[in-house]
Amino acid sequence: MLVPPYQRLLQLAFPAAPDAAHYLPTTTLAAYRTFEEADPEDLPFRFERVRLGVALALMKLLTDLGDLEESRRVMEVLHRALKATSVAAIDATITKEANVFERLYTNLYVNEEGEQLLHLFERALDADSQPLMDDVIREALRLAPTLDFSHLQEEDDDDQ
Repeated sequence: MLVPPYQRLLQLAFPAAPDAAHYLPTTTLAAYRTFEEADPEDLPFRFERVRLGVALALMKLLTDLGDLEESRRVMEVLHRALKATSVAAIDATITKEANVFERLYTNLYVNEEGEQLLHLFERALDADSQPLMDDVIREALRLAPTLDFSHLQEEDDDDQ
C-alpha cells in the first residue's frame, strides 16, 4: 500500500519510536485523511491540523539538523496546538506563545539546509489552500532525504 505524502513526511521527520510516540498521536497521523473526508463546516479546523502536522515535521527536521533549542520550543508549541479542538483554540495557543516563534528567527544561525527548512516552515504557515500545502509537502519530501544528519551518527558513535 502506498503511503500518502503527508504521512511519509511525518515518518521521515520522526523515524525514532520515542519521538513518534510523543509527537504523533493517531489523530495527527490521520490529519490529512480526516481533512479530505471532512464536512465543509469542519474543513478550516481539519486544514489547520494538517498545517500544524507539516510545520511540526519541518521543525523536527530543523531540530535534528542543528540541535536547536529554539526549534525544540516551537515543536512543543505546535504539539500543544495539535491538541486543540477548534481553530480558535489553535490560534489562542499559537498567539499565547508567539514569542517562541519570534525567538526562532532572532540570532539564529543555520546553514543552507536550515534556511530551506525555515522557508518551507514559513510557507506551511502561510498556505491557505490544499494545493499550496501539497506543494510544501512535496518540496519537504524532496528536501528531507538530502539533509545531512551525519552529526547525529557521530554523537551516537561517541556514546558507545
